[in-house]
Amino acid sequence: TWDLLVSLLRFAEALLEQAMIGPSPNPLILSYLKYSISSQMVSYSTVLTAISKFDDFSRDLCVQSLLEIMDMFCDRLSCHGKAEECIGLCRALMSALNWLLRCAAFYAEKVKETLEQAAAENQLKMCLERLEKMLGSTKNRALIHIAKLEETSSWSAVEQSLVKLGENLNSLSNSPLRSQAEDCISLIKSIPTMLSVHSEQLNKTGFPTVHAVVLLEGTMNLTGETQPLVEQLMMVKRMQRIPSPLFMLEIWKACFVGLIESPEGTEELKWAAFTFLKIPQVLVKLKKYPQGEKDFTEDVNCAFKFLLKLTPLLDKADHRCNCNCMSLLLQECGKQGLLSEANVTNLIAQRTADREHAPHLKSAENANIQPNPQLILRAEPTVTNILKTMDADHSKSPEGLLGVLGHMLSGKSLDLLLAAAAATGKLKSFARKFIKLNEFTKHINGESSKGASVRALLFDISFLMLCHVAQTYGSEMILSESSPTGEVPFFETWMLTCMPEEGKILNPDHPCFRPDSTKVESLVALLNNSSEMKLVQMKWHEACLSISAAILEILNAWENGVLTFESIQKITDNIKGKVCSMVVCAVAWLVAHVRMLGLDEREKSLQMIRQLATPLYGENTLQFYSERVVIMSSILEHMCADVLQQTATQIKFPSMGMDTIPYWNLLPPKKPIKEVLMSVFTKVLEKGWVDSRSIHIFDNLLHMGGVYWFCNNLVKELLKETRKEHTLRAVELLYAIFCLDMQQLTLTLLGHILPNLLTDSSKWHTLMDPPGKALAKLSVWCALSSYSSHNKGQASARQKKRHREDIEDYISLFPLDDTQPSKLMRLLSSNEEDSNILSSPSK
Repeated sequence: TWDLLVSLLRFAEALLEQAMIGPSPNPLILSYLKYSISSQMVSYSTVLTAISKFDDFSRDLCVQSLLEIMDMFCDRLSCHGKAEECIGLCRALMSALNWLLRCAAFYAEKVKETLEQAAAENQLKMCLERLEKMLGSTKNRALIHIAKLEETSSWSAVEQSLVKLGENLNSLSNSPLRSQAEDCISLIKSIPTMLSVHSEQLNKTGFPTVHAVVLLEGTMNLTGETQPLVEQLMMVKRMQRIPSPLFMLEIWKACFVGLIESPEGTEELKWAAFTFLKIPQVLVKLKKYPQGEKDFTEDVNCAFKFLLKLTPLLDKADHRCNCNCMSLLLQECGKQGLLSEANVTNLIAQRTADREHAPHLKSAENANIQPNPQLILRAEPTVTNILKTMDADHSKSPEGLLGVLGHMLSGKSLDLLLAAAAATGKLKSFARKFIKLNEFTKHINGESSKGASVRALLFDISFLMLCHVAQTYGSEMILSESSPTGEVPFFETWMLTCMPEEGKILNPDHPCFRPDSTKVESLVALLNNSSEMKLVQMKWHEACLSISAAILEILNAWENGVLTFESIQKITDNIKGKVCSMVVCAVAWLVAHVRMLGLDEREKSLQMIRQLATPLYGENTLQFYSERVVIMSSILEHMCADVLQQTATQIKFPSMGMDTIPYWNLLPPKKPIKEVLMSVFTKVLEKGWVDSRSIHIFDNLLHMGGVYWFCNNLVKELLKETRKEHTLRAVELLYAIFCLDMQQLTLTLLGHILPNLLTDSSKWHTLMDPPGKALAKLSVWCALSSYSSHNKGQASARQKKRHREDIEDYISLFPLDDTQPSKLMRLLSSNEEDSNILSSPSK
């Protein structure tokens, strides 16, 4: 064995020696060496030892090649064989560390030379990046610690190199490089004390899967039905054998974390609705499942007692929401029969007493600001009343109905009502009522000027509300079942064909943007010649469909010099003077149009968007103009976000001073998505739980990279873990992340990634315990969840929108009818004990 090691070392050294003859490396011989490393003909230790013998740092290209070779394996160092080979890897790693320090010291000194400064800084940056990568792994530092104990003389050489690097840093003017080098130095200095420091203790966060499933549902699926969430939570509870009180405690913890970290505006209202309206309903359904001997209300009471001990969490939530959240939640649970009256009273008294010891909460609470949780609880019965009002005959009292809609538009009333409707499953019927109202405005009988303005306002408000619902909660909330007459409502037609959405590219030359030419000509004439838009006998749905073609005519006339900028201002003032919905339709087409133009052709189109987005505050505007403008601006900002980013254009939309597009543009612009995925997953693993921001980043990466890329790279991250507790935590978190699209990710895992790992003998070593066992557990959990939810036909709107990538595998794993054999069913039926996991609640 020793002779073999020596011969391999000589082989690696010989290849390197030959490759490094001359000022730049020989690419052919380097490719032989890289192939030898990839095919495991030479061990990592022999390559590291060979690299550490190169000392002509003045040959920049050679040093760069050696650093690139180190990149091939330094993040996954391992060796297979006898003890001396393992010790050899430790020694080689310490030699490589010393080589990197010498290299960094050389370039830090070279930075002083003015002519060489830029090149030297670049080389120093490369060296420090490799040092950071090598030392960032606790495992690597532990291997170096073993080598230090084995060979104190070699460690002395490392210390000397450290001193030299430290001396050369003093003259370094580049502060980011200096701080990077100082971080590396401090990490190296901490290696001798590794055993005395109890490092890398996992954060004890309870049950991260439950936490993540609740956060994911609250952040991305408020409109989803409660039953699928209940079944998913019950499956996690059974798979992980979580006691009922701790299970419910984790649900409440996730809710409070969501309340605390939600962005201001619509998102915080959604979280209040989810916590105070939807989760109590989820617990009511959980109560129907068999719970064992203990009474369910006792488990709920016990969970709240545990929650009361988490004072910092409750205090932070109270501070954010400006009220006693626990008290409101307990009262709601009491109403739903989840707690006895005596328990509610006792728990509220305990929380009130705890708050007395925190005077900063009282002083921070603003009596002038109504707390969102209280507003949401009040909004819920209001939703029911509005639905009843909307059922009345609109023709009998349109003015009365307009008054109701006006109140809905004021302040944040609309978002409160929509959040309450979404959390209680009434949003779809809410949208249907507004579709019906929008259709009602098509009917024109002999009308007065007052009747015409009321009709225009009913059309405009219903149109804006429907756009807002589609953008905030998804267009599937608007879509209806096909009507018996086969007629599709105007708004549905417009939304499907003309409304820009994330991931939807519109063709500006599509027939939907080219209606009857005579209607377009009359609209252009009306916009160009009139002092203001007429209302009587105006068919608003036709105007909205014709505006795109009219804008094209106007834009062409402007670009060809037929119209002046003053004429354009007059036309845009006409468009936005009465109804905001025409502005929305015009900008929707302009967004599609700008996407198709070259960089030098976009100026006038973007200028027109800017003109249309600027409100027109005059005497002749219709009622509720400022309220309608706020909703219109939010709609336009959503529509234009992508195209403004692509064209590096800024347009100021009037808003209420809050983030109207939360979780937008989360990915770093110049960082490869694989690096983003790895860094976010590493942070999540260190914290021990997934936060809302990370969930959105994972969702963006899943959309961008695709199901196979996403699943494959996360499985690679799991297989890197070598400690049992870390692999278990990784599986718990990965299962929760896979809930973004459980069925597709399971199909990819079982149909592609596992077979690749099992049939490639070079990858078998990665499947050793603990990571291999962890991957098996993840596969079983995902298979169980996917089979159960597929059988019940459950898929959230988020999952339905994603493209099905592996349709053949999908059908074979989950057949479309019960007569076809299912691969998953055969897999699961081999274990009779698992059948009760899929059981339904007791009736």
